[in-house]
Amino acid sequence: MFRPMRIAAVALALVAAAISSARAAEVTFDDTAHFLAGMEPSADSPLVALTRDPSWQHHAKFFDGAFAQLEQRQLSKIRSWSDVNLAAPRPTMFYLFSGPDFLYANAFYSKASTYVLGALEPAGAVPDLTRLPRGSANAALYNVERSLGSILSFSFFITKQMKVDLHANQVNGTLPILYVFLARSGKTIRNVETVALDDKGGVHTGNDNPGPNATRGVRITFAGADGEARTLYYFSTDLSNSGARAAGFLKFCETLGPGNSLLKSASYLLHAGNFTVARDWLLANSATIIQDDSGIPLANYNSRQWRFFPFGRYLGPISEFPGRYQERYAELFTRAQPIDFGVGYRWRMHESNLLLSVKIPGSEAAPAAETTSFTEPPPKPRPKRPRPPEPVPPPPGRFFWFR
Repeated sequence: MFRPMRIAAVALALVAAAISSARAAEVTFDDTAHFLAGMEPSADSPLVALTRDPSWQHHAKFFDGAFAQLEQRQLSKIRSWSDVNLAAPRPTMFYLFSGPDFLYANAFYSKASTYVLGALEPAGAVPDLTRLPRGSANAALYNVERSLGSILSFSFFITKQMKVDLHANQVNGTLPILYVFLARSGKTIRNVETVALDDKGGVHTGNDNPGPNATRGVRITFAGADGEARTLYYFSTDLSNSGARAAGFLKFCETLGPGNSLLKSASYLLHAGNFTVARDWLLANSATIIQDDSGIPLANYNSRQWRFFPFGRYLGPISEFPGRYQERYAELFTRAQPIDFGVGYRWRMHESNLLLSVKIPGSEAAPAAETTSFTEPPPKPRPKRPRPPEPVPPPPGRFFWFR
């Protein structure tokens, strides 16, 4: 009589042990992020075995040094600058033309609860690293290093290089880079899911049909040291006028605004007539905008709606972007405050410019006659002066950015 019960009890215990073992063997999003970032995963993660590989240990040592230098040189100083100069940041921050640059989004707006990044690059996927073919993990790690080379050195991605790097491996797209930046920023990833926006800005998950013109992306739920849940959205989207009008990305963003915006190393796209929809949206839906001169031209700000706080030095665009010099910007920066970090295309500390624009509360309701934007005068001949050296992309190689 008791034997069947004893057998059943033993069987139940074995099933429970198997379930417990299976759960322990799961590769979590956070463990994957730690592994890619060169940080130890949790003790019961299957990825622990992969960390014994000399290639991963070399990768970890490399990233330890790279991120320690970046933290000392830029990120800690940016956070200090933001603490002093951003009095009441909004819960949402928008970062258009961002690529997967959560690193600087978090440095400038560390108190945000929702981050929205939008750029052309696809989100991609991060596979179960324990299932990669033998020997391919090393190639995946090296590809992650290459993808981050320019941003760790100069604070921006080199777009042409990134397009190659983000498609060159089984670990591809922007998602692996977001994982690395979240882990190295001290965040704990709780969940990652693919999402899509319909053309009205509605969010679809799972098998929902977002219809034509869907905007694909990911939603990452994470927590910082305080344990508070935060959300990071990354969408692959065309921000040109035709793309922005057809897609629901800006409509979705509008449901979260007004917010704080960041524009950095934006290829001067917002200076062109083909990006006026995104430019006007940012001006209408931002409470503050932090940018370098590659962002919104000063001529497009309504001087009755915005207060300007310039920091650093304005030396004009680098040679890759001729014709984008702004006389008004130069005039504004004659009274700029110094900054102790570099950012943007002129990434050296004493050559960088940063403009904080703060919208005056209630200014949107001003009469139309009183809200005419000032216009940029025709460019005047500039006196010749020695140009600082242009940033030179680093040659390939594991340790290429610490020369």
